[in-house]
Amino acid sequence: MTERVIHLKDFFEEARAGRLTGIRCGHCGALAIPPKELCEQCHQRQWQPVPLEGAGTVVSFTVIRVAPRGRSAEVPYAVAVVRLTEGVSLLGRVVDIPFDALKAGLPVRFRPIELDGRTAIGFGPA
Repeated sequence: MTERVIHLKDFFEEARAGRLTGIRCGHCGALAIPPKELCEQCHQRQWQPVPLEGAGTVVSFTVIRVAPRGRSAEVPYAVAVVRLTEGVSLLGRVVDIPFDALKAGLPVRFRPIELDGRTAIGFGPA
């Protein structure tokens, strides 16, 4: 059987189209996002793509006020760790939510965003 490797490029192409996709290990059933080379649970490479709903809740967040090099025009902005309903967590940029409304437990939904011509993971109001 030929092992299928799912690359980050595929992950971001799906995201650009508005679809959040995870991968499920065919050996142990673990779910991962974004795609990884090997399953962190059983160290196998038997991934199958799995569509994800994109709904979740904020676990933690921070507001970036001092930008990394090359990003000074973007500050301030917030990033959050979001736990999806499927049980995996993902880091993404917060969009269309005022900073003072951000809190742990806030329901959010995936939305692709474009930064410098590249697709990035974003989360907005649910």
